Amino acid sequence: MDALGWSAFYDAQVGPDEADLAPMRIATVHRDRVTAMSELGPVRLKLSARTNTTDFAVGDWVLVAREDRMLVRRLERRMQLQRQAEGRRQAQLIAANVDTLLIVTSCNDDFNPARLERYLALANEAGAVPVIVLTKIDQTPDPAPYVQQAQALQAGLDVVTLNAKTPDAALILARWCGPGQTVALVGSSGVGKSTLLNTLSNKSSEDAQPTGDIRADDAKGRHTTTSRSLHAIAGGGWVIDTPGMRTLHVSDVADGLNTLFAEIVELASQCRFRDCTHAHEPGCAVQTAAASGTIDPDRLDRWRKLTEENLTNTVTPSGPRGNKILRAPGRRR
Repeated sequence: MDALGWSAFYDAQVGPDEADLAPMRIATVHRDRVTAMSELGPVRLKLSARTNTTDFAVGDWVLVAREDRMLVRRLERRMQLQRQAEGRRQAQLIAANVDTLLIVTSCNDDFNPARLERYLALANEAGAVPVIVLTKIDQTPDPAPYVQQAQALQAGLDVVTLNAKTPDAALILARWCGPGQTVALVGSSGVGKSTLLNTLSNKSSEDAQPTGDIRADDAKGRHTTTSRSLHAIAGGGWVIDTPGMRTLHVSDVADGLNTLFAEIVELASQCRFRDCTHAHEPGCAVQTAAASGTIDPDRLDRWRKLTEENLTNTVTPSGPRGNKILRAPGRRR
């Protein structure tokens, strides 16, 4: 099971009375069916009438009855990636038990620092290692400016450049894709996620994920991946492919934002007032740094926007002690 990503964390959750159950890893989740990867290969699981498939994410570990392949229960997740979907009060699961989040964008008009920061906050909060993958380097005369902009988004951030169509792409990402490791591919449509998946998994032309190009008129991608799925990587790891996300709202990512904007958080401790909003107060170290060019004023604006959005979307407990209720998301006053 180690080859599938099994570890002592999951083993400790299996009780003595569950020794006859088979651990399997969720590979796909659909409205009325779930498939999993076992030591012997893919399996379609049998679901009870009370099973809600929205409770499961690709990458989850589950225990399954060997005789009839009935899904018995899901094990506790080591981590989960989720997003606040527009029009939904409940967060949408993206993937579970991921080691590295490969944030894929291309060296063209799709490159958007503000959108990349949203993915970084998501990865930071979940506990996944974020890596920005710049694709389509063969279509730009110089990828260096894109690399510099990406590296400036977060301290210590790994940024790699590659052509997703060439075998070298797998070598460049090999240190995150070793035996038992799990990576997830996220990013907009048309940036090369499906192409990269095909390269990493060394799929034949018959099994390859369909790919599409970015539209020439607006640099927006066409959706080719329509659902999340788990695939074996040629090097022994696993990759979770996800559909392109045009919008990514943040919620419950306060710690992730603090990691992302560490330089602003550090400066904030030097402000005259503890509750400084860094907008108009005297003695604000953050405003001083922005005025002097020590920090990018545009980045400060994006920090303000994401911080306010996170406060607005995050459900918080309220009410008397012992009788807490959840306050629905709404704009703070």
